[in-house]
Amino acid sequence: MILQKWLKAGYIEDRQLFPTNAGTPQGGIISPAISNWALDGLQHRLAERFVRRRVDGSWIRPKVGLVRYADDFVITGYSRELLEDEVKPLVEAFLMERGLTLSPEKTRITHISQGFDFLGQNIRKYQNGKLLIKPSKKNVQAFLTKVRTVIKGNASANQVSLIGLLNPIIDGWANYHRHVVSKKVYGAVDTAIWQALWRWCCRRHPCKGARWIRARYFHHEVARHWVFAADTGELTAEGKPRRLKLRKASDVPIRRHTQVHGNANPFDPAWESYFEDRYGLKMAHALSGRGKLIRLWLDQDRACIVCQQRITAATGWHVHHIVRRVDGGSDAWSNLVMVHPDCHRQIHSRGLTVMKPAPKRGFERLEPCALKGARTVLRGPLRSNARRLPDTCT
Repeated sequence: MILQKWLKAGYIEDRQLFPTNAGTPQGGIISPAISNWALDGLQHRLAERFVRRRVDGSWIRPKVGLVRYADDFVITGYSRELLEDEVKPLVEAFLMERGLTLSPEKTRITHISQGFDFLGQNIRKYQNGKLLIKPSKKNVQAFLTKVRTVIKGNASANQVSLIGLLNPIIDGWANYHRHVVSKKVYGAVDTAIWQALWRWCCRRHPCKGARWIRARYFHHEVARHWVFAADTGELTAEGKPRRLKLRKASDVPIRRHTQVHGNANPFDPAWESYFEDRYGLKMAHALSGRGKLIRLWLDQDRACIVCQQRITAATGWHVHHIVRRVDGGSDAWSNLVMVHPDCHRQIHSRGLTVMKPAPKRGFERLEPCALKGARTVLRGPLRSNARRLPDTCT
């Protein structure tokens, strides 16, 4: 009922309401969410249909898998006949119940050795038996076309403005593909962008030579030549000119993606510990995240706030949210603490309450109450929480 009402709710453009009898504007921000709701249940339908069964006196389990993102999905099977005769009719019937049909232009059956494009990436199993996922040729070409359009459309712009336009485009594209086999593609993309920028420079100064253009627009940094950069006119904290340089796709490190459990729900309190573990790993892999971890570790005097024992690489650590995200808690530093893995499990299993420790200087840290877990009592010349927390448990 909610989905039907949403499709007929209309849309607003330029502060004017336009009614719709059915459907949602193509490209709207709500379109992927509606597609996700409409296709919910397809995986369960496939699991019910392709169960373990007896064929010619032997038990078999058809290998059918589903990978879906919004309204784009891939279904795998062990044979073309299985996909054509059983899987495709089932999917068509599932969509027909919802008033949908498969797109003939986007629907095809192919072998994994030939590969296929999905969400801007090419998935293919090569002759050596390796399955590699790379940025698709169409996606790379569309990205370079966009970059070249920006460069050509800003022929009279200064270098700082052009770099400011290109950096977000390069960062966004490179970060999207950083989880797959992209390093060689990154290098090829950087070369193509450099060639486009060189033509941009030559068109601006048709009477100048290559050496002059290089000295004007490109700089030398540690172990790297031909850095497209320019001074912004501002000074750094050390009093040196601030220089803005063009990002390179090859500078983005490749980080393999850790898949999310199929049944995991970030809004279900039962999965809170699971997503906290994932968040801790994400922080450890990001430069800004590592800075936040070091700050947490030092502010806690390098100790777990539950057991007061040292947190080291050997003991391991987890990041715990004081106010759960399902209850509106954020990923801000003030809502995070570091604990040992075993202590983290005790917090969730026993329902313990954890409070943010105050800075060490000016406080005397006492032992936590044994019955209330990590409710540490803090006393000192600065602010104290002793009035709110008793010295002993009754």
